[in-house]
Amino acid sequence: MPHPLSLRAASNNLEPPAGLTEEMMERLVREFYGAARKNPLLGPIFAERLEGRYEGRPLPAHASLGLDPAHFTIWLALFETTARKTLPPEGADYFIARAHRIAESFQLGLNIGDKAVDFRAAQRRREPE
Repeated sequence: MPHPLSLRAASNNLEPPAGLTEEMMERLVREFYGAARKNPLLGPIFAERLEGRYEGRPLPAHASLGLDPAHFTIWLALFETTARKTLPPEGADYFIARAHRIAESFQLGLNIGDKAVDFRAAQRRREPE
């Protein structure tokens, strides 16, 4: 199984690999959401919050959920398992790399996880004494 960082270079292409169909991608999404709803940590969030239509602004929608790095670890593991089960290898690699980018971006945006920045501490370091 390739490391997610090695997949990052392959995901620079904006287009999914040839051979993926809309039906395959729909199956990936449907099966992933089904697995997430059954997960003890993610299930309550998915059951409560996955109502309505996507508005195109995912970060604000996730800001009030109380997410921490464990949520993203489980989300990525479920997504990777589902992608490998439902897609051909190149398609799975493509979407897994994208999922890792999304998780990293969300954690930075929500200021959680390994790469989170303590903005107040950084500001204090910049202030003259």
